[in-house]
Amino acid sequence: MDERLMNVEGLKCMVDLHLHLDGAISLESAKELAKLQDISIPESDEEILKLLRVSPDCRDLNEFLEKFEFPCSLLKTKIGVETAAYNLCRELKEQGVMYAEIRFAPQLSEGNGISAEDAVVAAIKGMRKSGLKSNLILCCMRGKGLYEKNIETIELAAKYLNKGVVLADLAGAEGVFATSDFEDIFKKARELEVPFTIHAGEAAGAESVWKALEFGAVRIGHGIRSVEDKSLIEELAKRKIPLEICPTSNLQTRVYENLSEYPLREMMKNGVFITINTDDPSVEGTDIKREYNNLIKEFKLTRMEIKQLLINAVKASRTSEEEKAEMESEIEKEI
Repeated sequence: MDERLMNVEGLKCMVDLHLHLDGAISLESAKELAKLQDISIPESDEEILKLLRVSPDCRDLNEFLEKFEFPCSLLKTKIGVETAAYNLCRELKEQGVMYAEIRFAPQLSEGNGISAEDAVVAAIKGMRKSGLKSNLILCCMRGKGLYEKNIETIELAAKYLNKGVVLADLAGAEGVFATSDFEDIFKKARELEVPFTIHAGEAAGAESVWKALEFGAVRIGHGIRSVEDKSLIEELAKRKIPLEICPTSNLQTRVYENLSEYPLREMMKNGVFITINTDDPSVEGTDIKREYNNLIKEFKLTRMEIKQLLINAVKASRTSEEEKAEMESEIEKEI
């Protein structure tokens, strides 16, 4: 068998664990959602894409997050959420994804007669109808005055845990609202036995990852800046805490300027449990295969390294052991 796999184009065993619903609404899906909900949008595809996609000169995470205003406006009804989730899963399946964990903040869908719980039920319904193996992650949001909404999100995660929902999360402007400010939210999650991942080590440094570990996170969203603290890298490797890294996203939010600077090799060399993900494919103009292909080209990843990264994603997933075994078997067969 060739040591090198030049690209992953022909594979149908891809896994994406860090994927935001509102950041993954394609052009075609946006047009359908607008028509379905009688929402006025520009006529030209070019103008719609400007609303969906971040500009090449994006300065930081805060500017990146501004791109979510338009897609979030399409997720304010039950049919909007259900259709968006269905469309995304169908598109992922066509792209060769065999399993995905899709996250969104139900509190951002409230309005027009839809509750946060309605949004959760609609998302699960759309995902189940698609035929793609997938689960939902519910995001609490960073910001002021969101305590009650975030507690409600944790309670919804508890109510639907293993019924379509597998984790809670904390998302938003990490550099503005420190992870340490949300201790009470994750205390509630622990009380209700809701496992969680936390966005950390992206706009903020290694200290945010330490705090996420202190709270009890089972995975870390991004976590790429853990590399700034050698003792943290050792801790992550020792505890086998999966990092959900998202290379294109980190370049666009200016965590790193060039892919050549990306500390993938350093983390792999130190035994950190790495998974490759897209984050917000429509905002970024990417997909999971492009993420892998960019890394293959830049870091000359071997066939065995690609296989291990995919198996890592399966092991880090929150699905059943039976489904994990099936997915690992599929990876073994294809690579």
